[in-house]
Formats: sequence, C-alpha cells, structure tokens
Amino acid sequence: MAVLPIIEVPDPRLKLVSEPVETIDDGVRQLVADMFDTMYDAPGIGLAAIQVAVPKRVLVIDLQEDEDEEGKPIRSPHAFINPEILEVSEEKRCYQEGCLSIPEMFAEVERPDRCRARWLDLDGNTQEAWFDGLMATCLQHEMDHLNGVLFIDHLSRLKRDMVLKKLAKLRKSAA
Repeated sequence: MAVLPIIEVPDPRLKLVSEPVETIDDGVRQLVADMFDTMYDAPGIGLAAIQVAVPKRVLVIDLQEDEDEEGKPIRSPHAFINPEILEVSEEKRCYQEGCLSIPEMFAEVERPDRCRARWLDLDGNTQEAWFDGLMATCLQHEMDHLNGVLFIDHLSRLKRDMVLKKLAKLRKSAA
C-alpha cells in the first residue's frame, strides 16, 4: 500500500475522460488500496483514479461519518469500478464541496439529492443501489472526475475565476 501523489489544477490530465476497466485483477485491487491510503492521508472522503494520474474509471469513497469511543472516525470504505449513474432525483441539494485536486477551496454546488448507480465491486460483481445526501453528492462529484469535470465547472464563470485566483494567491504565499 502506498500514498500516491495527487495531481492538482491546472494539470490537463484532470480534464481527461477516464477509460473503463477491462479486467479486475490484482493491479486494480492494488490501485484501489493505494487510493484509499492516499484519500485517508490527504485527508478526504472521495478520490477518483484520475486524481492520482490513472485515467481509469475507478473511484473510492469513505464518508467516515461515525466515530468510535475514542473519537476516531469509523471507516466505511466503498470502491466503485466502472460506475454509472442510472437515475437522479428531481429534488436538488446544495453542498459546500471541496476537492483534493483544488486544495483548500470550497464552493456551494447544487446536485440531485438522490441518485441510483451501478458499478462493479472488487470481485467483479455488478452492484446497484440508491444513494442520498452526502453519499449521493460525493458519488456525483467523483463521477464527474471520471468524465473530466471538476466541481468548479458547475459554478458561474465569475465564481470559478474567483476560486482559481484565490488558489493562485494561496500557492504564491506558500512558495
């Protein structure tokens, strides 16, 4: 297991459309394990393979919403291979979204509150389920990555430019 480097905007690879996984083998399982290590280390709640420079349709999510007696997050990892969204609700919800590829930047994004998805698990079995709330938002956010879309692409041009200018300023002051 390894912590992989996360690519950040304006890296052009973030705009690539990821390719389907043809075979779920030990290489894919290792990628998923490394992605979880990377996501937990960042820390984050979701990560798409393209964010670690692998243009494959793989993503991982762990909302870590519950805590144990010592206050440590309880992990509930989910791996999605070749995921697709089959249906979304008409109801929308806004969440303050952030992204490991756009560090320390956040913005309100409106997305469907619920979605039905289909994907392959690590054993190659087809899974299908409805997700709502933060899990639905996170899945849609990570699915966007697989299609070369960033959360800032859902913002108005003015808000997107403000986020990018703020990020540039933050990077300049850190250098």
